[in-house]
Amino acid sequence: MSLKFLVLAVPFCLLFSCQDSNKHETNKSYSKIERADWLIGRWENKSTDAFAMESWIKQDDSTFTGKSFVVIGKDTVSSEILRLEQKGNDVFYVPTVRNQNEGLPVNFKLTGSDSNLLVFENPEHDFPQKITYHRISTDSMTAVISGTIEGNFKSEQFAMKKVSAIK
Repeated sequence: MSLKFLVLAVPFCLLFSCQDSNKHETNKSYSKIERADWLIGRWENKSTDAFAMESWIKQDDSTFTGKSFVVIGKDTVSSEILRLEQKGNDVFYVPTVRNQNEGLPVNFKLTGSDSNLLVFENPEHDFPQKITYHRISTDSMTAVISGTIEGNFKSEQFAMKKVSAIK
């Protein structure tokens, strides 16, 4: 083999090997996060003393972003920035709650799902350790946060209605 042949062949081979790896990268499957597509939109719960809202948009194939807040009277008592992201074969629910956890996000791993149910858990978190979304119909869901506080089980349920679809 001549040196001239090697000088021409090596870059050519490198070019094609890089193209194959890029092709593989674009063929990733995001089927696990796609199970949560029904979350996309704006969800609300209105009562005489409180208003809760949660909204989700699809950022890209592997990431949804959202926000959530609860207002009682004129006071916002809870406010969160939300992310749902697939990393490899794992999906994480990642809330960042104002005035909690020093403003840092907390990861909850998807531990169970089907077409109407998403279960995220983080047993190391103080409260909640479990977050569940259950789709009841196309425009109705229940979100539940649960876990233990000082050895006592606690659960809070939020019934929500879809008020608009967001693409």
